[in-house]
Amino acid sequence: MKNINKTTDEFNKIVKKEQPAVNKVSNFLKAYLVGGIICLIGQIFWELYMTLFDYSQQDAETMVTITMIFLGGLLTGLDVYDEIGQFAGAGSLVPVTGFANSMVAPALEYKQEGFIIGIGANLFSIAGPVLAYGMVSAFLVGLIKTLF
Repeated sequence: MKNINKTTDEFNKIVKKEQPAVNKVSNFLKAYLVGGIICLIGQIFWELYMTLFDYSQQDAETMVTITMIFLGGLLTGLDVYDEIGQFAGAGSLVPVTGFANSMVAPALEYKQEGFIIGIGANLFSIAGPVLAYGMVSAFLVGLIKTLF
């Protein structure tokens, strides 16, 4: 048992020594800028829908959401969103385009296994837990607000 612990300790030392240093400030700035750019693109679409197509505010917001989800799915299918995610980290996950990426990526990965076993069974593998916890949290907050 001592040999196993010794080997594990040696392994952990090697891993710690070989890991590249993480520049948190740089990661924060990249996430902030890319997330902001994604939101800016959404704002530009909102302005276009409001002025060019004369949509109401609510309809323009709906169209922006649809457009951004479409663009996120398209960029995922073209393997561009993965590159954005590698660069930006959480900055690409927080906007609604990140939701589209979390739905399209498993669908593409498991499409060879068929529609039911592959896509259907794995479509919500990334987004499912987020949706479940979000719904439970919303229910609990609504319940607390109703009671108090």
